[in-house]
Amino acid sequence: MQIVILDTPEQVANYGADRFADQLKHKPDSVLGLATGSTPIALYNALIARVQRGELSFAKARTFNLDEYLGLAGTHLQSYRYFMNEHLFRHLDIDLANTAVPDGATEEPLAACDAYEAAIKAAGGIDLQLLGIGRNGHIGFNEPSSSLASRTRVKTLTPDTVKANQRFFEAGEFQPHLSITMGIGTIMEARQILLLATGEGKAAAVRATVEGPLAARCPASILQMHPKATLVLDRAAASQLEDVAFYQYIEQENQRLPGV
Repeated sequence: MQIVILDTPEQVANYGADRFADQLKHKPDSVLGLATGSTPIALYNALIARVQRGELSFAKARTFNLDEYLGLAGTHLQSYRYFMNEHLFRHLDIDLANTAVPDGATEEPLAACDAYEAAIKAAGGIDLQLLGIGRNGHIGFNEPSSSLASRTRVKTLTPDTVKANQRFFEAGEFQPHLSITMGIGTIMEARQILLLATGEGKAAAVRATVEGPLAARCPASILQMHPKATLVLDRAAASQLEDVAFYQYIEQENQRLPGV
């Protein structure tokens, strides 16, 4: 696990944008795993700016999103399909037919989960998977106690997650308590994983992920087992780590290696 600690959220976003740009320049038809939430927006804005300047192209890329609320159509303002269209896809030179988000409106969710797994496999697997992290250590909608070998499936959201997302829904509006999410096993099959975390609110989850035991109580801790997982943190998100100086020393030495 590579730990990169930067001063500001803006630097975290730019680091992530550099990683995606390098991936697409190396392999223009990359399969990219994407995430929603507040942290990725700054990254997406940086990618949009590069595309609009003609420095980067998504024309040959394919994407798969981590998750979607079960019970929301893609046209719903709080659906993750709507989020991705508004915050990223419609600003890029990508074919919307090559962007996949789980179908939250499906009447056969279990079959939809199997189909999503099959589509990822048919695309050749994910080259670079973007992750955020929840305050309880969840990745995607894989809440604490999730199987560390799980596949794409229907998942019940914890009360804390429901409460955290309540601000996005109008009073009295239907708010889903179920989701379709890539499983932890699915995520771990990505060739590279890039997790971005900013803000003091994520510090405890980051500490459990990096320095805690490998345990289902912190789903993100499974990243300790991935050969090419990178966590990019601002100083606030890294504030509860015990070995910050050592991680910074390691990263400094890594920069001396060719190809890093």
